[in-house]
Amino acid sequence: MAGMAGMAGRPVDHQRRAELLDAVVDYTVEHGFSEVSWRPVAAALGVSPTTLVHHFGTKEQMLVAILGRLRERIAAANDRGGQQPDLATAARAAWTRTSDPEQWPEFRLFFASYGRALQAPQQFEGFLKRVVADWMSVLVDAQGPDTDPATATRMATLVIATIRGLLLDLLATGDRDRVQGAAESFLASLERQAHPPGRGLVAQPTRLLGSVLLH
Repeated sequence: MAGMAGMAGRPVDHQRRAELLDAVVDYTVEHGFSEVSWRPVAAALGVSPTTLVHHFGTKEQMLVAILGRLRERIAAANDRGGQQPDLATAARAAWTRTSDPEQWPEFRLFFASYGRALQAPQQFEGFLKRVVADWMSVLVDAQGPDTDPATATRMATLVIATIRGLLLDLLATGDRDRVQGAAESFLASLERQAHPPGRGLVAQPTRLLGSVLLH
């Protein structure tokens, strides 16, 4: 199909497109990817299918836009507003937010998006490149400028994988007591190593990584 700007012979209003995209993402969070097609989405938003085609191009382009905006929302929610917490504080804040039942519909869509992107990596290349990198940079920075970059990256990877794995377990099983207990054990390990009793200095990241892996 032709580019978005030429589909109806007039340029795309990017502010209007952003408004429509947020509404489309809200619809997808509620209904899932299976219901994302021109007519039901247009009916829910009170616009014509032609309006959506004009602003998004093809259905595939709209799906890419949905995944991109969902990723942006999650990244923005984890933004500390210029504050620089340590790794343990950043990890606990992330778990507190992601494990909040009010956020579950959005994260169900996130995991569904992840699966869809893995099945079509070329189509969703941008999503896959950023879905880990967005949070990785935050967690690496949380370990301070003196941390060995390779160690900081390994530690950040462990935190991301653990929290996302726990969240997937929670969404799949609903067993909050069990999963929350496991999360507390992991977060407590981070906190103990970051702030050892009776010591004012922060633990070295290499020791912290080994301790978390062994606990």
